[in-house]
Amino acid sequence: MNATPTTLRTARPDLTANLPADAAPERNVPEGTEVRGFALYVGLADDKIADGDPKLGQIVTQIKRLVAQLAPNADTYAAVALAPEGTGGRDVDVVRLALGDPAAHARQKQHEADEQDRAASGIILDLSRKRVLLDNVPAALTFREFELLQYLVLREGRTISRDELITSLWADAPEEETPSERTIDVHIRRLRVKLAQYQDIVRTVRGTGYRFDRHADVSILHSAAPSPDVF
Repeated sequence: MNATPTTLRTARPDLTANLPADAAPERNVPEGTEVRGFALYVGLADDKIADGDPKLGQIVTQIKRLVAQLAPNADTYAAVALAPEGTGGRDVDVVRLALGDPAAHARQKQHEADEQDRAASGIILDLSRKRVLLDNVPAALTFREFELLQYLVLREGRTISRDELITSLWADAPEEETPSERTIDVHIRRLRVKLAQYQDIVRTVRGTGYRFDRHADVSILHSAAPSPDVF
């Protein structure tokens, strides 16, 4: 007796059936904001899609269908992330950068700053983190010394009088703590000693005051705030 071959068909599972109610608990929402949607970043380069697997466009279509099942009133929009050929790093990180994820861009900027910190030589004036690196070694500046240097740096190329330094940097200080012009000279002299071989970035303009001059081996990492002299 010949047996008749039987074809087994496996039904496509309901993708929503096994989702726990608390699968993705919402985080605390900052006051004054509201949740309006979400972004799902998927890292999947073409060369990682095996023969016979759904192509990227098919995957996107299936995900949009699933969202339509879960939330029929939701608006959906899919964007494909493009990157230059040979771009390194994890696919999902490349996707986040390409699609403008703010957290990914902030992490990238921090990475670039850290790379600059590892410079073998030169002086790095890191205004964002309030520190100075000399040949990759932190300079032991006091708060006041850093404030003096930062004030000059933000006004690069302009001669600053001693009186302006006093008025600007000691504006809120008690009268007994307000320095004289001679004291400013002492602060500058101590600052230069700590800048060691790079001390000539702070120049004396005889009879007037001081000026910051940038050299080829000077790197400045600015904070988010613009220079006070830029309008």
